[in-house]
Amino acid sequence: MSRPYVLGVIPARGGSKGLPGKHVRDLSGKPLVAHTIEAAKATHCLDRVVLTTDSPEIAEIGRQHGAEVPWLRPAELAQDTAHTPPVIEHAVSALEQTGGRPVDVVVTLQPTSPFRTAASITEAVGYLLNHPEFDAVISVKRVEFPPFWMLRQVGRTLRPFVEDGVDYTLKERQELPVLYQPNGAIYVTRRQLLREQGVLWSTFRGGQTGFVVMDWRSSIDIDTELDFVAAEAMAQSSARLAAHAT
Repeated sequence: MSRPYVLGVIPARGGSKGLPGKHVRDLSGKPLVAHTIEAAKATHCLDRVVLTTDSPEIAEIGRQHGAEVPWLRPAELAQDTAHTPPVIEHAVSALEQTGGRPVDVVVTLQPTSPFRTAASITEAVGYLLNHPEFDAVISVKRVEFPPFWMLRQVGRTLRPFVEDGVDYTLKERQELPVLYQPNGAIYVTRRQLLREQGVLWSTFRGGQTGFVVMDWRSSIDIDTELDFVAAEAMAQSSARLAAHAT
């Protein structure tokens, strides 16, 4: 039995209202999108690494850093309203229809997570391949502020977000369940789930999703100018620490 064919897909459209030009912007000496390409290429679990973009500039940067860019993404999949799953489905289907090997597993890597490592990608892929009961595996980070302490507005008053008869304001953090949230860095999806359900992961309709935990630094997701400034500061700090260690 041949091993599953694993395709890495990096979605990076040219337009961005929140942070214009973010994918080509320099972060620690290289374009933002290059960090994700290099992490993907450094793994030994991805058979191909494909960049899907509508931007010729991003496409050229992708090729320079080792990603395949077989075509430019159609305009209808490059709008602000375009969701990621249809973009990934288009990329996978296009490759399969042009004579490529049928894909078993799709690994979606968003460029806005520059500190995600090759080790984390490998861990997530391996976790899915070793657990046939899972439809997908995603990366998560620990929730810093428990939703049990959150409040919602009811008229002019505040009510607990979680109303189950327990006063969670009287409990210490250590007494509360450990919760996680998706960090957007890694989505490992079985081809069947993407094709039939049109999603990268799901906990609905019987969907089974596994997870790998990433720390807060590797989980940073760049959507705003402040995010970019923080990422650059962290990159410079890491470089200084590495220099002192040698």
